[in-house]
Amino acid sequence: MTSDDQHPDAPAAEPRKPVFDGPPLSLEEELAAARAEPEPGPSIETVNESLADGVNRCPKCGSTDVQLRASTGMLVCLFCRHQWQEERVEEEFGLGVGIDELEGTVIASGAGEISEDAGDIITLTCGGCGAEVVVDTAHAMNARCHWCRHTLNVNKRTPNGAVPDAVLPFRLTRDEAVEKIREFAGKRRLFAHPRFRKEFVPENVLGVYLPYLVVDARAEARYTGRGEVQTRRWTEKNGDNTVTYYAADVYEVDRSVAFTVDDLTMEGAADRAQFDSTTTNNIVNTILPFDTKNAVRWNSSYLVGFTSEKRDLDVTDLQPKLEDQLLSIGRSQVQSSLDRFDRGVRWEGEKVDVGGSRWVSMYLPVWIYSYFQDDTKMLHYIAVNARTGETMGSVPVSQWRLVLAALTVGTFLEGIAGAILVGVS
Repeated sequence: MTSDDQHPDAPAAEPRKPVFDGPPLSLEEELAAARAEPEPGPSIETVNESLADGVNRCPKCGSTDVQLRASTGMLVCLFCRHQWQEERVEEEFGLGVGIDELEGTVIASGAGEISEDAGDIITLTCGGCGAEVVVDTAHAMNARCHWCRHTLNVNKRTPNGAVPDAVLPFRLTRDEAVEKIREFAGKRRLFAHPRFRKEFVPENVLGVYLPYLVVDARAEARYTGRGEVQTRRWTEKNGDNTVTYYAADVYEVDRSVAFTVDDLTMEGAADRAQFDSTTTNNIVNTILPFDTKNAVRWNSSYLVGFTSEKRDLDVTDLQPKLEDQLLSIGRSQVQSSLDRFDRGVRWEGEKVDVGGSRWVSMYLPVWIYSYFQDDTKMLHYIAVNARTGETMGSVPVSQWRLVLAALTVGTFLEGIAGAILVGVS
């Protein structure tokens, strides 16, 4: 195939027409143009508005048979084998700069408010043949046209919050994830439930893109409380017991700190934050962080071959959680100024003022193995960060094995203590 080859379904290119831009600029006009401020880049508030109408084509041949090659992080056209990668949003939208100048709440288009009356099922019109194809955005972001076999993707911003601004491609392959999961479960095999050991099949792992909101913020926090400096310490006999007392000077403590946060990752799905007895899906949060600086502009071709979960939390839903995390970060910032209070500081009041924040909706890649335990009705997960390989999970345990191990350890320690006592006597 030559460089002029084109996929047969690609639209024909229109011949270029000469364009008259007016008379040439004078020397003074050219110098003035050179000194002028550069035009601003694309706005993150409209990042998805320029996307296509549901058909992702290879930029070289026009084919829609495009998917991710995880080993390289590149998109590959299955027709002409051309490889490319979308632009990193960090540079394209300037997300790594200007955090200390943020004012108000800046929300990218993919992080906008979710419409409550919008359903999961949407209908796309195929750009190849005009047929209408249904996509269930709760479970997938793409589908094949049943007539011309074009791969249709949800690219335009839809009112139900299904389309993010950026995506962090898979890096770990499925085989690498299987090995990580096998190793994790193997280290816990001794206490694992016999049925789990029998039914454990790590090859059932699934690759899924999970929705997150990535936040840059500028904040000021203030903390007030009481700190104690010990002045004296002594012990007194109280019957058969010895009681320790201390005396301390008490001070009013007031601390303020201004700081910025870059790429704070927050869950975009409500059930990620549930800590109940019937699910262990919160373990997904233990495999953070992701290298979000390498996220690229949204292109649903990255999702081919993977499943995805739709965001169901708005920025307003996550504002309280953002403030809690900023307060925690602020406390760590002032900790170094509290060394003199050797008895510690008890904070009695704290307040954070978020001067500015910037929110971007992003899909992050995770390999997940799940196992449902019938007797406890609990769904266990083992999750693998598909970028770093960090692995964490929950494995159903055998209670009698735990009891036996506890009794064995107790008997062993009792034997050691007896041997020591005999030696001392």
